[in-house]
Amino acid sequence: MVNGPSPHLSERRGRSRVADHGALGSANLNPFGDLHTLQHLSARLARGLRGVLEPLLRRELRTWAEPLVVQRFTDYRAERPDGLTAWQPLAMMSVRGAAGQALAVLDGRFVLELLDLFFGGTGAAPADMPSEFTPAAEALIARIGGMLVEPLRLAWEPLARLEFVAGNPEANPSLINDFDGDDAVVVTRFGLASGRDKPIFIDLLYPVSGLKPFAPSLTGKVHGKTAEPDPTWRAGLTRAAMNVRFPIRSVLAEPMISLAVLMELKAGDVIPISVGAEVPVMVGGDCLGTGTVGTSNGKAAIRLNTIRAFNGEDQ
Repeated sequence: MVNGPSPHLSERRGRSRVADHGALGSANLNPFGDLHTLQHLSARLARGLRGVLEPLLRRELRTWAEPLVVQRFTDYRAERPDGLTAWQPLAMMSVRGAAGQALAVLDGRFVLELLDLFFGGTGAAPADMPSEFTPAAEALIARIGGMLVEPLRLAWEPLARLEFVAGNPEANPSLINDFDGDDAVVVTRFGLASGRDKPIFIDLLYPVSGLKPFAPSLTGKVHGKTAEPDPTWRAGLTRAAMNVRFPIRSVLAEPMISLAVLMELKAGDVIPISVGAEVPVMVGGDCLGTGTVGTSNGKAAIRLNTIRAFNGEDQ
């Protein structure tokens, strides 16, 4: 299920996930109004995440996008539970140049479970969580970041031409450039669940300042995915197209005479022509192929010897 209600309502993060439109006397953190378009984009991305994480987790997943929220980065950090966390920067590049960077946030326990699966284990994290990631874990986080860039690009494609580049992961968000505590961020949260297992949540943060160049797209009308054509309509259209009639003609000869001879022509005069071994067969203004002049059932006819393909080569 994508972008639907979580199958584990009691397992959702505790805070209310609604967009912050600003309180009286405070700065408005969200300059975009409603975030329906970005929510729709997140639903598209949820489908892409399933393709990225199912091979790593080795099981089928349900994925969905939680409602969005806009808040200060320092407030987001304060609300996260204590413990090891992976912060994976994802630089955002547009045709205008750099547009800031997004930030993928993964729970440390989830990362270590993936690491155990990667090395052939059962997916168990250590009972006592370490205070920092090993080089192998950091390499896995960077790999996940690299795997996220294509689903992100495809999800954003209907709105803006954005490319994403994975940077170096950090366990301390203070070491990440371009993310100040007072900066407003759009927090998108994705739920992953398999069977009746406890769901896993991955956050993706967009800086509000980086999204401002795309405000017209983000505040525009959401267009859903185009529906598949009706089979009956398609069959009718095919039959109609196949019944379109085209004129076919053949040029037997194109003799050349001077203007003086042309001016003196009168009824009864004979213009000699020479018919070649093969003559062109035309459909409209295009050459269909070449053929030989003859008879069929007592009528003049042309037998096609070659048919010109759409690429212009004879068959």
